[in-house]
Amino acid sequence: MTLTSKQRADLRAQAHHLSVAAHVGHQGITDSVRQTLEDALKNHELVKVQFSKNTAATPKQAANDLAAAVTAEVVQAIGRTATLYRAKPTRSE
Repeated sequence: MTLTSKQRADLRAQAHHLSVAAHVGHQGITDSVRQTLEDALKNHELVKVQFSKNTAATPKQAANDLAAAVTAEVVQAIGRTATLYRAKPTRSE
C-alpha cells in the first residue's frame, strides 16, 4: 500500500485537526504502544503519534519503525509528531 502524493496531501489535511492518540516514551516502541496503536487504527484509519524528547531514535526513524510494526503508512512526520494511516479492510460478502 503506497500512497500517492495527492492521497498524502488529503490525509495531511484531515490529520491537522486530530489529537494525539498514542505517545512513545523514553522506552521507545513497546508492546503496549503497538497495541494502543493497533486499537486506534482499527477504529480510525488516521492516527497521530507523539514521540518523547528522550526517544533514542529520531522521530522520523521511530515513525517508520512503528509504521512497519503495525503495517501502516507514515503520512508525515513533523517535529516530534507523526501521522500514520492504515486503510480499514473492506468486507467482501
